[in-house]
Amino acid sequence: MAQNNNETEGFRDDQPQSKERGKAMISVRDLYKSFGNQQVLKGISFDVYAGETLGIIGPSGCGKSTILKLLCGLLIPDSGSVTLGSDRYGLVFQGSALLNSLSVAENLRLPLRLSKMSKEDENAKIAQTLKLVGLEDFRNAFPGNLSGGQQKRTSFARAIVNDPQIILYDEPTTGLDPVMSTVIEDYMITLETQLHAASIVVTHQYSTWTKTAHRIILMHAGKIVWEGRPEEAVISENPFMKQFAHATREGPMLAGTV
Repeated sequence: MAQNNNETEGFRDDQPQSKERGKAMISVRDLYKSFGNQQVLKGISFDVYAGETLGIIGPSGCGKSTILKLLCGLLIPDSGSVTLGSDRYGLVFQGSALLNSLSVAENLRLPLRLSKMSKEDENAKIAQTLKLVGLEDFRNAFPGNLSGGQQKRTSFARAIVNDPQIILYDEPTTGLDPVMSTVIEDYMITLETQLHAASIVVTHQYSTWTKTAHRIILMHAGKIVWEGRPEEAVISENPFMKQFAHATREGPMLAGTV
C-alpha cells in the first residue's frame, strides 16, 4: 500500500542535479519495437545520467523488459536509437542466470575474459567483488548449493566485477521474501554509490522502485504515461500512476488490455 501523502521517509533524496549531470550515459530516442503484429514499444524516449537510477514500472506486457534487451543488444529496434556512453555495462537477470557447472568465482571470471588482466589480478578483483556483496566465503561454492538470496548476490557480483558504468536490473527482487528484498535493494544503492554508474531497474515491486530509484517512468501499452520522482508518484492524480501506485482495480489499466 502506498504511503500517506505527507510521508517522504524511505525515498531517495540524492538525485544528481541537472547542472552536474553532463552527458547522458544512456540515451533512448523515439524507440519502436514490434513482434509480428504486436507493437510493444511506441516511441519511447528517456535519458539516464551517471550516478542516477531510473525505475521503469508498469503492468506485465507493457514493454519494460524489452527496453533492457534493446539496450544490451539482445534485440534490434524497428526504429529509433539507443546510445550508451560506455561499453562497460552489467546486467542482473531476473533469474540470476548463473552457470551451475561453474563455481561462484568462475561465474565471475566470465566477464573478465576479454580484459587484459593477469590471472593474479583477476583473482584479486573477484575476491574484492565477492567481499562487496558479502560472499567472500563462497568463492568455491556452486550455484546449486546457494540460497536464492546468495544466487542473486552472485548475479550482482558478476554484473559489477568489470566495474561497469551502466547497470541494468531486470526484476532484481522477484521471488524474494521482504527481508531479502530489502538486502538486495540496499546492495543496489551501495553499488550505485561506489561505482557512480547509470542504472535502470525494471520492477513491479513497490519497495524496490520507491527505495532505489531517483526517477521513474510508468509504462502502459508501449508508451510512457507518467514520469517523475517516487515521492511524486505516490501522491499523483494521474489516473495511470494513481492506479498503479495504490494497486486499485479502478482506473485505465485494464487487465484485458495488457
